[in-house]
Amino acid sequence: MQPDFSVETSSCQGLTGNMLKGIAIFTMAIDHLTWTLFPGYDTRWWVMCLHAVGRITAPIMWYMIAEGYFHTRNRKKYALRLLGFAFVSHFAYNFYSGSPMLPFVSGSVFDQTSVMWALFLGLLALMLFDVPRQKLSNPLKNLLFICICILAFPADWSCVAVLAICCIAAYRGNFKKQMAAMMLCVVCYVVVYCIFLDVAYGILQLCVVLAVPLLSLYNGKRGKSRSMKWVFYVFYPLHLVLIGFLRLWLVRS
Repeated sequence: MQPDFSVETSSCQGLTGNMLKGIAIFTMAIDHLTWTLFPGYDTRWWVMCLHAVGRITAPIMWYMIAEGYFHTRNRKKYALRLLGFAFVSHFAYNFYSGSPMLPFVSGSVFDQTSVMWALFLGLLALMLFDVPRQKLSNPLKNLLFICICILAFPADWSCVAVLAICCIAAYRGNFKKQMAAMMLCVVCYVVVYCIFLDVAYGILQLCVVLAVPLLSLYNGKRGKSRSMKWVFYVFYPLHLVLIGFLRLWLVRS
């Protein structure tokens, strides 16, 4: 199903994009800090609750990428900005997690870079689907989309982020279908997580549903501040570096 690029949200009440990004920043910081203070798959109930709060972040990111695609004045510039952001965030994320800076050195294919790489590829997928059929046939689009998903696989949230962004864009204007498709993508992620990583934390990923009531309040407006996107771009790598130094201090103490 091709994304519908004509739908606009007109409600003036509810939460703006800036407000949702602010919530994402808060829940993301809680999640990353919890991983550092309580490393591994800690199943104490209150640790799991903190991680559950952290699951709110990703759906907001996916939703804002899809919305940003429709609202931005220059999609190519938006993509390049996000690519640069993903590059910087790679080093911050791997420093925070204690992973090698070069991908696949550890021998694992999972969690080799930050979710920002997957978000960029999700945006790239939307641009791909928007190319006219006269310039790019549907079979070739589908093949390139598979390649994009493969490239996203080693990132945090893997190719699920790409699929979720595309589903949110495809069903724009029908919130129930957006969320149903998004949750179906997450269920696939849960299955893989349970098989290859940890069952309890795999099931925990279903807590992304906590973001649904917040996203339902989105009013289609960016908000008064034009600088929020730069706040997010700065905060994401900065808070990872700071938490990374905390991790080193905890290891040495």
